[in-house]
Amino acid sequence: MEDRKLKKVLSSVDLLVLALGAMLGWGWVVLSGTWITSAGSMGAVIAFVIGGFLVVCVGLNYAELASAMPKVGGEHEYVHRALGKNFSFVASWAITLGYVSVATFEAVALPTVIDYLLPNYQAGYLWTIAGWDVHLNWVLIGSVGALIITGINYLGLKQAAVLQTVFTLMIVGVGLILIFGSGFLGDTANLSPAFSGGMGGIMTVLVMVPFLFVGFDVIPQVAEEANLPRKSIGKFLIISVVGAILFYLAVALGVGLGLSPSQLANSELASADAMASLFNSDVFAQILILGGVAGIITSWNSFIIGGSRVLYAMAKSGMLPAWFARLHPKYHTPSNAILFIGILSMLAPLLGRSALVWIVDAGGLGIVVAYFFVALSFIVLRKKEPNMERPFRAAKSPIYGYLALVLSLGFIVLYLPGMPAALIWPYEWIMVAGWGLVGAFFFIQMNRGAYEKKSATAKKKAL
Repeated sequence: MEDRKLKKVLSSVDLLVLALGAMLGWGWVVLSGTWITSAGSMGAVIAFVIGGFLVVCVGLNYAELASAMPKVGGEHEYVHRALGKNFSFVASWAITLGYVSVATFEAVALPTVIDYLLPNYQAGYLWTIAGWDVHLNWVLIGSVGALIITGINYLGLKQAAVLQTVFTLMIVGVGLILIFGSGFLGDTANLSPAFSGGMGGIMTVLVMVPFLFVGFDVIPQVAEEANLPRKSIGKFLIISVVGAILFYLAVALGVGLGLSPSQLANSELASADAMASLFNSDVFAQILILGGVAGIITSWNSFIIGGSRVLYAMAKSGMLPAWFARLHPKYHTPSNAILFIGILSMLAPLLGRSALVWIVDAGGLGIVVAYFFVALSFIVLRKKEPNMERPFRAAKSPIYGYLALVLSLGFIVLYLPGMPAALIWPYEWIMVAGWGLVGAFFFIQMNRGAYEKKSATAKKKAL
């Protein structure tokens, strides 16, 4: 039988840009105005400091576990070892919702960006969803983009990593133009009011943090494909998190310095308008939007990579049908899992632009649920397996595990009815419920041993 294994093809630079590019997506372009109008310039900074602290705590949990267990699937592996198969399924299915949500989000974000570059280009009316008209050429832009990104990932991880490097450098370059431009040309008077909306305003920004920062956990997903020392896996994960926090903080301040409160109130794309205002040229706004397009591509790329690896790991463990565990004989990629996420991305634009918010919120809940289980696994493994080899160790005590556990639980509560970030009825609850029902079906089948039997039969035939 041909030996089909995931290949160790990723360098340290590949790992860093995979995570950083995943976190620096389109959100910093489209949401920066909302951060400042909701919380004020300093309120937004405080929200990112608090949210960044959560991400660092969770990131330290991941860094230790990824270096100790550099296995494909990340959360799947850690929770399985600490809490058993059932909890591993829940955590893995939850993070897959997060990954799929980002991949589908970018498929809707891409044609949305074209709206800013080419106004009134839409043609071929299809239908109206939640008050927004869906047009054929708008859908095709998102679907063709999904097809291209899926194809690149299908052909090999190294090719996807090269793509990631190029576009991550574009994002960072454009972001630095905004940051340094605001430092030299911005007006500190624009930072007033420093706070807006009190604690409620800060909370509004805070609940966006899980979605904005999801991406560092792509490193654990591909740890088995990384060609570097185990300790370095944890180190680069933390470097990527700190880099993203600094970038978001600088962008929030940069937009605050670049636009007055009245300009912010009338801005649809605050980061681009801030660039235009700072340099007194619309050309710079277009440059920033191109940086946003690069962010769409890097996030899209990372989460097809991460999501496909989780599905692959689940199928290998008998949690999902063996179809998801197929490795391509030539490219050594989990080809079927990649196709599954790619097809969902191609279909997402059919929901129209309104789906952007629904996808962000529904995916955010899945992400923080997975973070909760990883933190719990971190604590359990510290007690259950104190002598486990941990090349990267997050402090002597499990303090970061407890902090991440409490903060993750707090974030989960924020998504519940009656809270500031409560999921919107019916659209977002339908997405979560639909994903949960499909998961429940697979969960029942898993506990019946259906997938393990089929997987064993497939192996015998291959031999």
